[in-house]
Amino acid sequence: MFYLRKTLLILCFLFYGLNVFAQTIEADVCVYGGTSAGVIAAYTAKKLNKTVVLIEPGKHLGGLTSGGLGYTDIGNKYAITGLSRNFYRRIGKHYGRFEQWIFEPHVAEQTFKQYVDEAQLKVVYEYHIIDAVKENGAVKEINLTHSGLGIQSIMTVKAKVFIDCSYEGDLMAKAGVSYTVGREANSEYHETYNGVQLRDKHQFADGIDPYKIPGKPESGLLWGISAEPLASNGDGDKKVQAYNFRICLTNDSKNFVPIDKPAGYDASKYELLLRVIDKIKPKDLNGFMKIDEMPNHKTDINNNGAFSTDMIGMNYDYPDADYTTRSNIQQAHEDYAKGLLYFIGHDERMPQYLRTQMLQWGYPKDEYTDNNHWSHQMYIREARRMVGEYVMTQANCEGREVATDEAGMAAYTMDSHNCQRITVNGMVKNEGDVQIGGFGPYPVSYKCLVPKANECSNLLVPVCLSASHIAYGSIRMEPVFMVLAQSSATAAVLAIDNKQTVQQVDVKRMQQILKDNPLVNGSTPEILVDNDDAAHVVLKGDWQRVTKGSYGPSMYTSGETTGENKSVKFTPDVAKAGKYHIYSYLPRIENLSGIINVKLFDGKKKYTHVMQTSSVKVEGQTSGEWIDLGAYSLKKGNKAFVEINSDKSSGVIVADAVLFIPE
Repeated sequence: MFYLRKTLLILCFLFYGLNVFAQTIEADVCVYGGTSAGVIAAYTAKKLNKTVVLIEPGKHLGGLTSGGLGYTDIGNKYAITGLSRNFYRRIGKHYGRFEQWIFEPHVAEQTFKQYVDEAQLKVVYEYHIIDAVKENGAVKEINLTHSGLGIQSIMTVKAKVFIDCSYEGDLMAKAGVSYTVGREANSEYHETYNGVQLRDKHQFADGIDPYKIPGKPESGLLWGISAEPLASNGDGDKKVQAYNFRICLTNDSKNFVPIDKPAGYDASKYELLLRVIDKIKPKDLNGFMKIDEMPNHKTDINNNGAFSTDMIGMNYDYPDADYTTRSNIQQAHEDYAKGLLYFIGHDERMPQYLRTQMLQWGYPKDEYTDNNHWSHQMYIREARRMVGEYVMTQANCEGREVATDEAGMAAYTMDSHNCQRITVNGMVKNEGDVQIGGFGPYPVSYKCLVPKANECSNLLVPVCLSASHIAYGSIRMEPVFMVLAQSSATAAVLAIDNKQTVQQVDVKRMQQILKDNPLVNGSTPEILVDNDDAAHVVLKGDWQRVTKGSYGPSMYTSGETTGENKSVKFTPDVAKAGKYHIYSYLPRIENLSGIINVKLFDGKKKYTHVMQTSSVKVEGQTSGEWIDLGAYSLKKGNKAFVEINSDKSSGVIVADAVLFIPE
């Protein structure tokens, strides 16, 4: 039936005088979506000796990571492993550092292209899925289309396993897999932070009038405010947390394109900003935009406060919309964001000091050069979410329920941006923002990456994974997507090799492959000895175990030094003798000693090293930095060690984790 339908479609196009091209691609693994996760999934499968095709509906690789989110949302770097961690090491190499989590968009895209080139990946750009053909409960092939310049091109991709790495979950949906959109009621999964949430973060101050003419409801509501009444706390709905763009600007006059008035500019959309500014009287632009500095005088600007870059309530149709509607929604978000920047710098009602600050910024000439220096990727924080074999919930985030089939870890705050802007007691309010943290890294279940067995047997979904709205808000970070994508690709290879469904994959075998070959190139894995590894850590003296701000679950701190000789010894199991570069993790803590002494033993000779803590600059959303202790030739076995001690220190000593990287 499918082949007849496709033939008729082609004949129809020919009849109406259009050029039609049809082609078929066959591969072991098809990855749909060239996001950060998509590149890592495709690279992994190819390096594990499978034929792979990567389909990207747009023109660029890397999704949001190359689309402006350079101020990486990390949570806890302990959760970032394998190729995901390798990506940030490669970024670090570009900037002359060990790791770098803050970067320019074009540097990120160049780094993703490194993976493509190294694996000689086949990438198909500007094709999007139109349907999926299933046979005996498995996706047999997907059909894609690319329209442009009067040419209609139809592509069929046949594969043994498919991996949906798109932000929208389009392949998943076309395959008939169960999914949800919006917010579950708290009662559905026994949660407390799901559903409707009227809270105090990114909220309007009391007293801000919502009406076009203040005090006159009959004048109508200002743009962007919904007339819908506030539902009960915890009620579920189909509202989607707000989207925006992560905005890259520059104040370098040599790399500067002025911010001009966008098409369709409407100053009335920003009337509420004037009322917010009049109420809060911000000192600078950071009062209503989160402006984080990137290398080379650039920014990653995110939403901040009650009225900012989030276009609240304007994306509800996006997850299930057709491609034309999605394109229109994205254009509306782009127009809103560009209009906001123009309004701040040019509207005479804005305070002059804020206008002056805004006019110092412009679009960078060397970013997004094929898109008028504007990001190709809207920040789709959440779209469809699969309802799979297992659903991650708030209980997983808080450690009250622990997945035993780990495919990776997450560690970020349970984070949702606002979902609607409404009136409450005659005042404008935002609803939906949740920011609840205070928990350490936790495992993400493999079963949340696969559909129910009776729905599809050869599909993995590491981005639109199976999680409740509020749990997804913790998991949905770009580094975690890359970790889960590597696990998904490894599982896909196992399913092919063993002629299994993805639900039947031996998770322990998958975990072992990820541990033994984390970079998928056969190199010797690095050795991490965390302070919580009791089998490889020995304490001397009185140490406090601190669970906030650490690498991993905890760190040890000494308290103010009193002359007592204290030490923490980290002893790795060295499986292969050779030269290792050693790093110690230094968290950002108060009253830290200016120096921390370290003793090292390579199995034959002892060395000393002094960490000058005052020279360490911790940047970005991270608790600390790795400190280089030098390179040493280590003997095989467990005789080598690194010892952090209180000798000659004055202040707090910290012992968190030690990393041994083979050269």
